[in-house]
Amino acid sequence: MRAAFSDALVAAAMADPKVVLLTGDHGYALFDAFRKACPAQYINCGVAEQNMVGVAAGLAKAGFRPFVYGLAAFVPIRVLEQIKIDVCYENLPVILIGDGAGLVYSHLGTSHQSTEDIACTRALPELTVLSPADRFEMAACMKLALQRSAPVYMRMGKSDCGDVHAQAVSLAAGEVLKVRSGNAKLALLATGSMVSKALAVCAQGLDAEVWSVPCIKPLSAPLLSGIAARMDGIVTLEEHSTSGGLGSCVTELLSQHSGVPVLRLGIEDRFSSHCGSWDYLLTEHGLDLDTLSRKIQSFARTLPGR
Repeated sequence: MRAAFSDALVAAAMADPKVVLLTGDHGYALFDAFRKACPAQYINCGVAEQNMVGVAAGLAKAGFRPFVYGLAAFVPIRVLEQIKIDVCYENLPVILIGDGAGLVYSHLGTSHQSTEDIACTRALPELTVLSPADRFEMAACMKLALQRSAPVYMRMGKSDCGDVHAQAVSLAAGEVLKVRSGNAKLALLATGSMVSKALAVCAQGLDAEVWSVPCIKPLSAPLLSGIAARMDGIVTLEEHSTSGGLGSCVTELLSQHSGVPVLRLGIEDRFSSHCGSWDYLLTEHGLDLDTLSRKIQSFARTLPGR
């Protein structure tokens, strides 16, 4: 997925000299191709993330299309006030990239784990929030971000969980993407790394529909209501806090249109207890395959007609 991001970014910069990349002293290997192809459009702002967002806002006002890259623990979390005031309040076309979202920077501890970025960014007016699951969704999200004339935040998991689509996809704002059909009246709505987990749960014998949600905000209430109308239950899966993330988005929208029960699976309201590998932390927070499968199967047995 990171390679797809790099390819799309280089292509955009080569097509438009107004596309510029700002980084806070991160992503050197990731941007080797960019620096080689478009060295004049690359700005390393150093370890000064708040200032970097202000610089990006000024460039946007001067007609540039800035990409602001950092680890998700820093962009958007460390610079939330600057995103709010400098970018969103002015409704500027700045594209913010938060790499390593979720638990993937596992060994670096809580300071580098970002499990609240969706909750923080979706509350900011004018800001689109994207969360691609694979390289195909990344390409579609980059295209959508560049089409919008308003601020965009895109969370990018550093872990490579493989493709969830067999080919390129198109994406409109608010759209959800079906990745698996099923006969059970249960839908799994997942985002980012959890889409592959949802598919793996189904591979263990759960015949449910699986939908990827690469666009967290906006999210189409009519599309969700259409899915809910055919289901006895919905499960949301995310490598993010259960407070304010995808599960909250879905339940908020469906509360106005549907009474279908929703099980929200994500990171509970606590910090990680120990350091360890990404797989270890997924298990600690109940996002490993066995725990997800057990919880979803248990939820499915409570639904009408089961």
